[in-house]
Amino acid sequence: MKDATGKIRVVVVDDSALVRSILSTLIDSQPDMACIGVASDPLVAREMIRELNPDVITLDVEMPKMDGLDFLEKLMRLRPMPVVMVSTLTERGAETTLRALELGAVDFVAKPRLGLAQGLQEMAKEITEKVRIAAKVRIDRRPVARPAPPSAAPRLVGSAVHGQASADAAAPLVKAVPISYSRVSTEKLIAIGASTGGTEALRELLSGLPADCPAVMVTQHMPPGFTRSLADRLNSVCRMHVKEAEHGERILPGHVYIAPGGRHLAVRRSGANYVVEVHDGEVVNRHRPSVEVLFNSVALEVGRNAIGVMLTGMGRDGADAMLKMREAGAYNFAQDEASCVVFGMPREAIATGAVHEVVPLQKIAGQLLGQLRLAGPVLSRV
Repeated sequence: MKDATGKIRVVVVDDSALVRSILSTLIDSQPDMACIGVASDPLVAREMIRELNPDVITLDVEMPKMDGLDFLEKLMRLRPMPVVMVSTLTERGAETTLRALELGAVDFVAKPRLGLAQGLQEMAKEITEKVRIAAKVRIDRRPVARPAPPSAAPRLVGSAVHGQASADAAAPLVKAVPISYSRVSTEKLIAIGASTGGTEALRELLSGLPADCPAVMVTQHMPPGFTRSLADRLNSVCRMHVKEAEHGERILPGHVYIAPGGRHLAVRRSGANYVVEVHDGEVVNRHRPSVEVLFNSVALEVGRNAIGVMLTGMGRDGADAMLKMREAGAYNFAQDEASCVVFGMPREAIATGAVHEVVPLQKIAGQLLGQLRLAGPVLSRV
């Protein structure tokens, strides 16, 4: 959304005068943006938002007078709007940021640990790009999504997917056929790519998978310092064991491996087993970790035994590699536009011809489990 001048109108909320000054200057330096106000605390921000009706606000996670999360929760309930969080690179900052994303913030940027002024200047492109993305996001007035409790997770038994919530009962699940699940669990692998909006999309999808699901590899665009907290939060709501991936560990069924922030994640074979590869390679598609790196390795090493999922995110990271996965025999899903925060990555994967099915987020887990029931014959289809 833009004003009559065509500019995105931004309010900066931060208790640091230095940060307010830097962010407002960065925003005003962009031809398509204008900082229309700065606030030192949520109470001032509240009145400013009422008066100025901005398109986007940047919000510090740690604020005086009112906690940043309390302010965000009230804002998303009473006056939903795009919010980009400004986080701190600490364990507490990571936890607070992830909670902010649960509450409805579109994205976040992390303040550098040292050299705050110079660091923020160097992050100008990232900050302004995230504000642009946020301005395009449609914010719904809706409660925070809560995953089903672990006891409600489905199980891969018999000839159907059991334990699905009634809301998923109408999903057009493929007809399942009985097969030996022990064979599936040792061979199949699920690879997921996500970016903007992905932390909550992952929560929705992974909480719907059973404890005995084949291994899941995840690349979520995230800086260092946040993915361990993400893995811990997901582990608390999932039947599968979710962890930050470690180089050289064996990939096991019932486990979800999250790419460490700032490092690439890949799959490699070691005899009959799959193992994790984590490395500090060059940035790919402007990202590290990159979905392209993970999906390329899955196409090469896993082939027809893989299932790919492209979730919400900006850009086209992973689209070409997902096509290679399909050409190698993998079966691929993409999140549909209506349920995406940003439809960029799924749209690009669909445009390349990499995707077999486009599915609403809340139904991906059910569709994926149905596909696993079909096993090899379907996964080998291109």
